[in-house]
Formats: sequence, structure tokens, C-alpha cells
Amino acid sequence: MKRKSAHPSFDQTLELLRAHGFEAIPYTGIAGGALVSKHGVGAVLVPAPGSKNPEALAVALAVHPGVLVTGEVSRLLDRGYQKFIKTSQYELPASASQLQAIHAFSEELKQLTGAISLYNESLGTTSDVYRYDRLAGREDTQAAPAEPWKLVDGH
Repeated sequence: MKRKSAHPSFDQTLELLRAHGFEAIPYTGIAGGALVSKHGVGAVLVPAPGSKNPEALAVALAVHPGVLVTGEVSRLLDRGYQKFIKTSQYELPASASQLQAIHAFSEELKQLTGAISLYNESLGTTSDVYRYDRLAGREDTQAAPAEPWKLVDGH
């Protein structure tokens, strides 16, 4: 007797998300992808590579959750002193309400799709990219570390 899948299929997952107030439309940028959005925040879901396995999730994130800016899902950029919303055209300072919306969207999406919710991500919004200005250029100014085990000058 065939066992019932623990996780719904990709299409069933999209229907479940729609039933919970998410908007799911086909995404032209990625083959087979669907743009899922709610309250100005979106993410792109694709069928998971191991979706034939009944124990595996049916969906995977192709583009992590971010604020929708002119129809594009933005990335969250952390510069150490402030977080920014970054798209291909814009880089805008992130407001507290945007960060809260991204966090709430991410948690609800994980809960409905059956994805793993990690402790550090549950505490607050995590960034996609970290660019600290105090570290900029530091790798160029440091000399190569000494290698005392190598012989030099014929010794």
C-alpha cells in the first residue's frame, strides 16, 4: 500500500498559500517559479529538486523574502549601522515596519510550507548580504602571514 506524502505537492502548496491570503502568480524570471506575496513582501518559490521523495518538501526558495519594489523582490543588505532594501535599480534605507513585515512573512511562509524554522531567524530579520564599511579594503592592506616553516635565502 502506498504511503501518503507527508508534504503537499508544489501546486497544493500554492493553493494552501492562496487560502491563507497570499497572492501566487507565475514568475517569468525563473522557469517553473511562482511569485508569492502578501502585505508588500514577496518571495519566489520553485518545485524542490527532491520533490519525488515523500519525505522531502515540495517547494524551495529561489529568491528569499524581501520587500516588493516596483514588482521586484528586493534583497536585505546590512551595512553594520543600518539595513537597506536593495534592488537592481535602487538602494533604500529599510524602515522598522518593512523589517517586521519581512519577518512576519518569512515565518508564516515557513509554517505553511513545512520548512525548518531556525532559532536565530525566529528572533528577527536576517540579512542576505553583509557589507560593513569598517572592513572595506582591509584585505588589501594586510601583508601575507609569515611562513616560518619555509626556508629562505638558502638557510
